[in-house]
Amino acid sequence: MKITSVGHAVSLFLVITFLICIVWGLVTPPSLHMHPAWQDLLPGFEFGTLTGILIGLVESYLYGWYVAILFVPLFNFFNRNSSAQK
Repeated sequence: MKITSVGHAVSLFLVITFLICIVWGLVTPPSLHMHPAWQDLLPGFEFGTLTGILIGLVESYLYGWYVAILFVPLFNFFNRNSSAQK
C-alpha cells in the first residue's frame, strides 16, 4: 500500500461523509442532526457558519492523512511478515 493513495482516499471519504452530514443537518429536523458529533470530533467546527464548515472540511481531510500515516506502515509491516512465513 502507498501512503499517498490511502491518504487521499481516506481523506476524501471523510470530507464527503462530512458534507453529507452537513446537508443532512440542513434538510432534517434538529432531533436528527449529526453536527453535535462533529463538534466533539472537530475542534472549532460550528454548524451553520461558513468558517465552521471550512474548518470541518480541513480537519476531516487531515484526519484522513492521520489514518493513512499510521495505518499504511502498520499494514505493510504485518503484510510483509505474513508473506515471509508462507
